[in-house]
Amino acid sequence: MKPALGQPAPDYSGLLVFPDGSTRSVGPDDFRGRWVALVFYPKDATPGCTTQACELRDGWALLKGRLEVIGVSIDAESSHRKFIEKQSLPYPLLVDDSKRIVEAYGVWVEKSMYGKTYMGTERSTFLISPTGEIQAILEKVKPKEHFERLIKALEQAGG
Repeated sequence: MKPALGQPAPDYSGLLVFPDGSTRSVGPDDFRGRWVALVFYPKDATPGCTTQACELRDGWALLKGRLEVIGVSIDAESSHRKFIEKQSLPYPLLVDDSKRIVEAYGVWVEKSMYGKTYMGTERSTFLISPTGEIQAILEKVKPKEHFERLIKALEQAGG
């Protein structure tokens, strides 16, 4: 079940892989006082996820300093590291290989493709206020529309 608007953001503690290749364990307290966009996406280096990541990268000048962008997928640290490097991503990616975070945010869902059902991550973004509350939820985001929707949500929330 997804958290609701105005509720405290569920815990998103884990290993963060930074653009410089370093890693650090982080949690919500590390980002108190700042806007945070948790960007949930299905898989590193797939076409849609690459498009979405590159849209954020290409619009980085409008995001930098306004909020912390954290990409979240169930991929391993090594996969995140390669994805960041190959696409020159300016923001970190959070490792959720245990699926604890995607489940807490209600984005680990049943999906279907070509008549087969499987479990996977729903492309969604949660905008978290400096006080740690959910201010906007962008659900079932289309990769090419994500950046514009995020900017609009941030402006509407006062960030």
